[in-house]
Amino acid sequence: QVLLVESGGGLVQAGGSLRLSCAASGRSFSTYTMGWFRQAPGKEHEFVAGIRWNDASISYTDAVMGRFAISRDNTKQMVNLQMNNVKPEDTAIYYCAAARWAPSTSNYNYWGQGTQVTVSS
Repeated sequence: QVLLVESGGGLVQAGGSLRLSCAASGRSFSTYTMGWFRQAPGKEHEFVAGIRWNDASISYTDAVMGRFAISRDNTKQMVNLQMNNVKPEDTAIYYCAAARWAPSTSNYNYWGQGTQVTVSS
């Protein structure tokens, strides 16, 4: 089992940058595929980015491609989401997610509590 705690959310102006972090507690962090999701008011839960446990293969949703970057540090048991050139439509609660030995970045069974990101225009 893994516990996830997000941090780094806040208010940022459009065009600015923000870095989200997710700290994981528990064993064998390196065996977890990690991901970021978001949910905006009135919208569905949306996949943002994921990084696989075995080969660090990365995937992004089209809306953030070229602006966001996911990374992981297995030694520190953390996964980060660097958000650049943010837009008002990036406003959402961002959630960290994990799935052990997951072969893809699509499905997760552990979730953090979320951190609010608000982008002002």
